[in-house]
Amino acid sequence: MLKTSTKTPKDDEVAFQEYLTEGEARAMELGNRGPVRFTETGELHPEIIEAYWRVGFYVFQNVLRPEEIKDLEEDVHLIQTRLPVAQGANLDSRGELAMGVEQGGRNFFWSKPLADPFGGTNLAGGRHPVKMHEPTPEKGVPEEVVYLIIGSLQYSDACLRAYGHPDLLRIAAAINGEDFTPFNEGLFIKAPGLGASVAWHRDGLTHYDSPKWDEGVHGFNFMGQVYGCTAANGVWVVPGSHKKRHVDIPAMAAKAGSDRLPDAVPIICAPGDVAMTNRQAIHGSFANTSKDWRVTVNMGFHRRSSVLNIEAGGLHNARAVYTGERITRRARMLGYAIDARRQRFPDETPYQYTPHLQDGLVYRWDDAARADIWDYNKDDLSI
Repeated sequence: MLKTSTKTPKDDEVAFQEYLTEGEARAMELGNRGPVRFTETGELHPEIIEAYWRVGFYVFQNVLRPEEIKDLEEDVHLIQTRLPVAQGANLDSRGELAMGVEQGGRNFFWSKPLADPFGGTNLAGGRHPVKMHEPTPEKGVPEEVVYLIIGSLQYSDACLRAYGHPDLLRIAAAINGEDFTPFNEGLFIKAPGLGASVAWHRDGLTHYDSPKWDEGVHGFNFMGQVYGCTAANGVWVVPGSHKKRHVDIPAMAAKAGSDRLPDAVPIICAPGDVAMTNRQAIHGSFANTSKDWRVTVNMGFHRRSSVLNIEAGGLHNARAVYTGERITRRARMLGYAIDARRQRFPDETPYQYTPHLQDGLVYRWDDAARADIWDYNKDDLSI
């Protein structure tokens, strides 16, 4: 683990707070935030596209409706009561069968409070090479907490409806093409005084040495914020790092002398904002020692050309060749999400997903669909 400082804990906390303040100031100067904007002809505004590709992330403000935020908050509360009481347990806090225990995938990720479960290990392909500072939690906290839930669309109707947001899907088409594909969905729960850190890393393992590589080949994630996010509890990004084919994170940390990369900036969001982050950008987050919750609705998307007939996986899903049939099967979640959102928000114009239109596919969100999405994330398209 890197030492954050040789000073006293009090001095180091002052230095950390200065780092947060300075990082937030740099973030606000990047020119990469604002409402969703489209041109008169329906394209994503070129100023947004320029800023995203220049920086590697963009903050879309006021995307999620107030009633949608309330729906998400209610679902998160319900999920927390239905989680296993401990890793490996079959029962939830109510003494009933916990959610997910009868499913085949690894959908819940556990961590000791304020710990870094991946940094400096070979987990996740070794893509988190540097251990983050692990603060000491308060006494009396749980031994372990769930900090990440994947396959979240099967556990939360509100997350499913957010996945079908017409503006977000229009943005996905603008960045990855109208035949864009799903990747993976998750729910990050970063509780005050408990939330784990995520060590500095960049997503994707497949195309860094392939002829397909460019600054967008590994796709992007939307990160919808239920409570907002701050410099203390949010994701930090090294601007422009998505443009590099190869990076040396250990060397960057060694040069900094700590886990506080000097060029990184935090993603600052209000409730209802949605950040779009390039998966190749170096990013991470510190353990949440703040008093604020962060609940992030993660939704990832790829270019079809990045996944079609590519052999990949091993991280979010079993290794496999991603055939057209598999992509179509995984993309049914878009059809269900669009219809679920139509039912909840009939005043909106639903998004029309081009591959479904071309193939004459129509999806309806109902009880049969709910059964159909059981373990859907086994078909994730991780590259």
